[in-house]
Amino acid sequence: MTASTHPTAPRDFAIEVAENEGMPSRSIATGRPPKPAPTRRLTGTLTLGPSMARAAAGGLWSASEQAAMRHHKEPARRAPARLIARVAVVAGVIASFAFPVLAQDGTGPIPENAQPRGHGGGWVCDLGFRQEGADCLALHMPAHSHPTGRSYGTGWECDRGYVETNGASCDPIPVPENAFLRSSGHEWQCDRGYLRDRDACVPILLPEHAYLTDDPAGTGWTCDRGYAALEGTCLPIAVPANAYLTNASFGPVWACERGFVRNDDRCDAIPLPANAFLDPISHEPGWRCERGYEPLNGACAALVLPANAHLDRSGNRWTCDRGFRLSDGVCSLAR
Repeated sequence: MTASTHPTAPRDFAIEVAENEGMPSRSIATGRPPKPAPTRRLTGTLTLGPSMARAAAGGLWSASEQAAMRHHKEPARRAPARLIARVAVVAGVIASFAFPVLAQDGTGPIPENAQPRGHGGGWVCDLGFRQEGADCLALHMPAHSHPTGRSYGTGWECDRGYVETNGASCDPIPVPENAFLRSSGHEWQCDRGYLRDRDACVPILLPEHAYLTDDPAGTGWTCDRGYAALEGTCLPIAVPANAYLTNASFGPVWACERGFVRNDDRCDAIPLPANAFLDPISHEPGWRCERGYEPLNGACAALVLPANAHLDRSGNRWTCDRGFRLSDGVCSLAR
């Protein structure tokens, strides 16, 4: 006889409830053991859920219900496995970029022209050899070259003073007369006193009142102080009275002394009015009024401040105090 797995009839259970359930015990206060709490019998209907109903019926599940339960549990088991696989793939990609291979490492027995790796296991080919499967084969290097120890590219580079040609040979760099090979070993430079002209070094024609410079570009020379270059020569600079040489490579070659202002090719004295001082920043007229004075018609006139006013930052103008505004030449209370 088969028990039913889906009970529908409610079942009655007797429930005994203490009358004073939830009330604190008074045994501590009185020192006497508490009396047993009276109970009352309650009757009612207790409805069981699906899981409790199946347990009450003997814990039997139908074939369709068991298949449904396995369907819900299997994704939960597969999710961590998929996550671990994805993390492993990402870690492998990051490691491939974080640790570039400079020399290929092999595993297994150490072949000829190889040596044990300095750290960890495996082996590495000797300098001048490259791994091919389980062997170390010699590089095909041209004359005047040396191995680089790198596992990419040709594996070799040309010696100093030689240049790679078509990836197959190292040809000498032609250094012309009156030149030297630079420290990089890849190009040449003319000696001092010579200028490069295509693939040759020609002597510098040094004019009078000039000296050589270490700059390989340009003319290779500059004029002495007091002279200016003009069409391959150095001509004396005409410095007017009350002026001095600037030694500037660009711009004016002379400037006026303090207290003088340039006027064409001469330096004129700056007329300084009373209550003023020389100011090289002020090009026109070359002076500034003292604090409390303002420039007026080539002179410095005293400022007359109205009530509720004060001198501004320049000291040569005034402005109204805070809370006042200018109106008809006076500072009136702002509204």
